[in-house]
Amino acid sequence: MKKEDAILYRILRPIVNGLFRVLYRPTIIGSDNIPKEGPVVICGNHTSIFDIPLLFCTTKRTIHFLAKDELFRGIGKPFFKAMACIPVNRRKKDHEALEKAIKVLNDQKLIGIFPEGTFNRTNDIIMPFKFGAVSMSSKTNSTIVPFSITGKYKIFRKNSVTICFGKPYKINTDSLEEANNELMDKVKTLIIKNRKDNKNEK
Repeated sequence: MKKEDAILYRILRPIVNGLFRVLYRPTIIGSDNIPKEGPVVICGNHTSIFDIPLLFCTTKRTIHFLAKDELFRGIGKPFFKAMACIPVNRRKKDHEALEKAIKVLNDQKLIGIFPEGTFNRTNDIIMPFKFGAVSMSSKTNSTIVPFSITGKYKIFRKNSVTICFGKPYKINTDSLEEANNELMDKVKTLIIKNRKDNKNEK
């Protein structure tokens, strides 16, 4: 990320954070599970376009999101670049995006990714995860922090949406399929637990 982009991120993050907390009053659980330094991949389910500003509220570290390349077209391009997002072409296996993310992790920074690849509009708790999160984590020996987002984004409704971070861990298998299944299980478990605890989700 360019120096000027980093400066803009630091300016915009507290503004987005403050507005979001006032408007949606989210419940944040386990944010201390995000390591304060070192390479980290935070990953979880995807429910809404508001998931990204919600994550801004959870850590002071710069989150380099992997985001669909459609967001980088037109007037949105400078904003998403400034917010440290990495464009991903979801219509193919985007090796260039993966390499950029790996470089971020090798620089001891933090990546944010939604492994489902898009919003979950199905009746399933989660959709099958793509392998990007576990692949980049395995190649860089990065810590993974799973998270769940439950509830609905309702303006001025306290605790209407909850984000919960699970315990950090590292991949301990050579099989990306096993690693991906483990990550899916961890996220699914967090969703189920917090759906039960979230009285506002109906």
